[in-house]
Amino acid sequence: MSGVFVEDPSRSFLSPYPTPLHQGTPTPSSIQKIPADLGTTIMAVEFDGGVVIGADSRTSAGAYIVNRVTDKLTKVHERIYCCRSGSAADTQFIATAVKTRLEGHAIMIDEENPSVETAATLFKEYCYEYRDQFSAGILVAGWDPVEGGQVFSIPLGGMKIRQKVAIGGSGSTWIYGLVDNQFKEGMSKEETKAFVKMCVAHAMDRDASSGGVIRLATITKDGVERDVVLGNELPKFYSG
Repeated sequence: MSGVFVEDPSRSFLSPYPTPLHQGTPTPSSIQKIPADLGTTIMAVEFDGGVVIGADSRTSAGAYIVNRVTDKLTKVHERIYCCRSGSAADTQFIATAVKTRLEGHAIMIDEENPSVETAATLFKEYCYEYRDQFSAGILVAGWDPVEGGQVFSIPLGGMKIRQKVAIGGSGSTWIYGLVDNQFKEGMSKEETKAFVKMCVAHAMDRDASSGGVIRLATITKDGVERDVVLGNELPKFYSG
């Protein structure tokens, strides 16, 4: 049919890296040319008094696991973190750039704790401006004195939306129904941590691109608490 344009998926921002039909066995020189990808499960949940964020720790290059213990929870400011999914290099660059700009912003306005939404807006600017070049899905979460605990989701394409619970990465497709069914408002800090741990563990059990350990961070006005759930401590689920 003349006049109808069909976008080539390989040129879309949703598929920034062409997928070869056969990668072959990598050599020390060829594996460096495969983009490191955070085939990932990330999650962030608000509760009364703060937020809990969590992620798996597997980083892949093609079909090969290049890092089993990646920390995908990246500090942006004292009480603001981001969860990274997509290209490892792209998300590391964006997180570093936002951290630098946010530190300068905090000094300029003379505030110890800049707003979480300001950080999310900076992430949105990079993700939207470079949507055709970068593969980056970000969850921004933290606490500030004005709004308390907040979670902002910035998926591929650069949209910004605040959510009480947000998930992302390849593993998230396995747990949308679980999150919808199990999430309830008004959970305590410990209930929220258990909820995030259970959901991320479920995703890691089903998603081949997620694995390793679970890293958790609880952000409140009192600071940040970090936890790690090792592989032998993960919940066991039915695998039929």
